[in-house]
Amino acid sequence: MIRHTTQNAAIRQAFAEAGRPLTPPEALAAAQRHSAKVGIATVYRAIKRLAADGELVLADTVGETRRYELAGDHHHHHFHCRKCDQLYCLTGCPAGLQALTPPGFQLERHEIALFGVCQSCQAKADANPQKAAAAKTGRGTAKRLPP
Repeated sequence: MIRHTTQNAAIRQAFAEAGRPLTPPEALAAAQRHSAKVGIATVYRAIKRLAADGELVLADTVGETRRYELAGDHHHHHFHCRKCDQLYCLTGCPAGLQALTPPGFQLERHEIALFGVCQSCQAKADANPQKAAAAKTGRGTAKRLPP
């Protein structure tokens, strides 16, 4: 059971206000807006306790950074922005997934993750087409460093 402290309240509030899954460092930054005394070790301990108590769940995207979100939300999927590395909750779920399983198999659960560029990052790329073109070709812009 998690103790009722100012720091733990700030961490809970960070997840409630985010509206999307957070990494521990993201939760730290958000919690520090409410209580400057929150540290990263406190965030990790709070996440562990909140998850054990069933208040937070792992928003798992295979091969990606662990993120957590408030439990009790409906079944949903996620969109991972490859530019800003944020994870966004999606509404809806495709129907007919059982039809994709081999004959004789019984589908029990599924996870779907979409990857791409979020609206905010796309707007930044559209505002700076030279950088966007360099990113698409894999050629960055070089700056000369002072000797």
